[in-house]
Amino acid sequence: MSVTLVSLTQLLKAKWRYALAAVAVVLGGYFLISGGSAQDATLVIVPGDFTTQVAVSGSVVAAREVALGFAASGRVAGVYAQVGQHVYTGQLLASVENGDLAASVDEKKAALASLLAGTRPEKLAVDQATLADALRSAYTAADDAIHNVVDAFFNNPRTDPKLTFSLSNSVLKSAVEQDRLTLESVLAAWKLSLGNASAISVSTSLSQLSTFLAEANAAINQATPDQKTSAATLSSYTSLLASARANVNVATAVLDSAEKSLALDEAGPTVPDVTAAEAEVAAAEAALAKTQVRAPFSGIVTRMEAKAGAIVSPSDAQISLQSDGVFQIETYVPEVAIAGVVPGLAATTTLDAYGPTAVFAASVIAVDPAETLKDGVPTYKTTLSFRAADPRIRSGMTTNVRITTGTLANAIVVPAGAVANSGGGSYVSVVENKKTIKRAVTTGIAPALGQVQIISGLSAGDIILLAP
Repeated sequence: MSVTLVSLTQLLKAKWRYALAAVAVVLGGYFLISGGSAQDATLVIVPGDFTTQVAVSGSVVAAREVALGFAASGRVAGVYAQVGQHVYTGQLLASVENGDLAASVDEKKAALASLLAGTRPEKLAVDQATLADALRSAYTAADDAIHNVVDAFFNNPRTDPKLTFSLSNSVLKSAVEQDRLTLESVLAAWKLSLGNASAISVSTSLSQLSTFLAEANAAINQATPDQKTSAATLSSYTSLLASARANVNVATAVLDSAEKSLALDEAGPTVPDVTAAEAEVAAAEAALAKTQVRAPFSGIVTRMEAKAGAIVSPSDAQISLQSDGVFQIETYVPEVAIAGVVPGLAATTTLDAYGPTAVFAASVIAVDPAETLKDGVPTYKTTLSFRAADPRIRSGMTTNVRITTGTLANAIVVPAGAVANSGGGSYVSVVENKKTIKRAVTTGIAPALGQVQIISGLSAGDIILLAP
């Protein structure tokens, strides 16, 4: 009698349409198989540690695969990649006519760059010259209003100003005469600093002048005509004063405008201005992007149907791209075996193209929570990833996967065909003293399709028939 040592993997190789038999590989022990006819084949029971595996078939798929199309309708202007070409993330693959949109992007970017650069020195120089002119004009208007208009109804206006007309309101009369004397000092100081007077100091002087002119106007309106100053004279004073006040107001407005313009140009762009300009650039770029097809990731072009001159629309998928690098495996695990399959489990796989000797390491990365019916059988889509890139692996290849789900320690596992049922119980045929007897056994889990664990009824060294 010849005796051969084999593992259960060599014993059972039954295939199922969607899942191969889950196999238990003997780690700590082996079965002894005697020669002879199939009816006489026996096993010597040797307990051991069994690694439970789920064996399934599947297909190699790219980690990422996408069909691409244009987001805007138009005429194809150019195609910049071909089938089989390797492209990189962001690389332009094709575009429709978009000259106007490209020009808009350039325009918006130029406007933003100009805004960020701030005001040109030439513009600041013009602003400063305009402000200097406004400062001089303000002094001219103030000097004319006082020395050529107001002083006409004052005696000794620069040293001891006294009104030439009668005014019963003594308080107002005193205030006007005192303010006129004060303004003489203000105008004198202003004239001395005319070349370098600040806008703030000039604005202050103009404010004092406006207050004084208002007081002078009130005094004329309250004046009483007499032999020295007739009503006609007072009326002429009123007209002259109104004209002077108008000139001062204009000078004040011009100065204020020149001051604000310079301050605005010196300050540069505000945050809201920059944000708005950036938004305009982004909008123009988004409109341009709709006319282009760019690679969302690095990979290989697997389809290119876009042709220069052809009319396309957003509903047409013209280009397909498949990611390069590490591939994945898609398989469907049946309901009976899914309980132990979780992400992170290690697996080994072989590809039909290279035979059973070329083994590739993989691991489970995802298990769909919802079932997928295959010929009425609930299965669960399971995705695995190869642990390393390999040039031999190609999308679409058929693969045989074994997912390691656990270990049965010091267990007795026999082929399911060695166990029979009688009267509601299970038994095996044991060879004792060259005789065959039926021995009741208690079965446990099925670590593999075609195998069964024996919990009680058999011990190490027992010999059983493979066909009870």
